[in-house]
Amino acid sequence: MIYLVDASVYIFRAYYSALPERLDRDGNPSNATFGFARFLCDLIERVRPRYIAVAFDHSLTSSFRNRIYPPYKANREPAPPGLALQFERCFELCAALGIKAIGSAEYEADDIIGTLVTLMRGADVPATLVTRDKDLAQLIREGDILWDFAAGQRLGYADVASRFGAAPERFADYLALSGDAVDNIPGVPGIGAKTAAALMREFASLEEIYAGLDRVGSLPVRGSAAVRTRLIQHRDAAFLARQLTAIACDAPLGVTGEDLRRSAPDLTALTGFFDRQGFGPLLRQQAQRLAALPPS
Repeated sequence: MIYLVDASVYIFRAYYSALPERLDRDGNPSNATFGFARFLCDLIERVRPRYIAVAFDHSLTSSFRNRIYPPYKANREPAPPGLALQFERCFELCAALGIKAIGSAEYEADDIIGTLVTLMRGADVPATLVTRDKDLAQLIREGDILWDFAAGQRLGYADVASRFGAAPERFADYLALSGDAVDNIPGVPGIGAKTAAALMREFASLEEIYAGLDRVGSLPVRGSAAVRTRLIQHRDAAFLARQLTAIACDAPLGVTGEDLRRSAPDLTALTGFFDRQGFGPLLRQQAQRLAALPPS
């Protein structure tokens, strides 16, 4: 099993949590770094992963999706300066903990995770995706897990459709139809999550929907005739949205499976890091335990 961590989810969670304010020795905020460090150490101690990697988003404005659709994620505010610096610190922390951290200006964390899932699947290694981002559900196959660590919720392949309304293989199409307000993807106007789920139960893909438009008007969906009309009117928007919602699984990361093996923490580097961040003894003690903890 490989554990693939969506860093942004847990860094943002720590930043906006009720953790006491912390400052590094230069007077910069360090509460998000502390929260992420605590999460990552807890994860390692709990699952003792043989393979693990952490994926970072390096930019909200420079991914290939922004070239396809400039308004993509334009509704999001840039990270506050105090948080942007802590993303860099969290990246540094991963290396000291013996974990591969990967970021790219061209590809998002989702694409990095998708590429690593595909790489390890080729070696018959299933994946646990540590996130609370539903978009990553499209990567789940038999044997994989979508794990919301903070909520203690695990979803397997069969659970995805019952939870979200669309099977993993159809999830990118489902999002293309219903849109994704978080990422500023409009989808097809007038088609919400329920209608999109109903369509994806009947059709395997957008291509099949458009090849079978005559069937759409007779489906047991409220306003099915209007749904058919909207699909016809917004065909280009639907396929554009699918380019944005589909996770790229072929990012040129230049890593091998061996690069994703967990190494022992570098206690000297961690001590210096914790000193600079102003962290106390509990994380230091946990790091020492991790250094003696072999992979499961």
